[in-house]
Amino acid sequence: QVQLVESGGGLVQAGGSLRLSCTASGRTFSNYAMGWFRQAPGKEREFVAGISWRGGSTSSADSVKGRFTISRDNAKNMVYLQMTSLNAEDTAVYYCAAAPKYRLVVRTANAYDYWGQGTQVTVSS
Repeated sequence: QVQLVESGGGLVQAGGSLRLSCTASGRTFSNYAMGWFRQAPGKEREFVAGISWRGGSTSSADSVKGRFTISRDNAKNMVYLQMTSLNAEDTAVYYCAAAPKYRLVVRTANAYDYWGQGTQVTVSS
């Protein structure tokens, strides 16, 4: 079992920045891949960024490439999503997810077995 708790969401103006954090507990955090997904109203959940078990490899969606950065601190059981140059299209509920069966980056939602409760990010234009 893995428990995930996100924090750091909120309201920000277009062009601003936010950093989301996710705290993991349960299974050994450093053994598996992690990811961030988001879901906007009326849309399907989509992949935002993923990171491998040791953090040596990352992947991000084209829509956020160059603006969002995923990182992890295995000593603290934390994964982060640094978001810059935010725009209205980034408004969504952001979810942290764990993929204990995988060590390398995974981009598909069905590879992730555990999900946080989500944190709302709202970008005002």
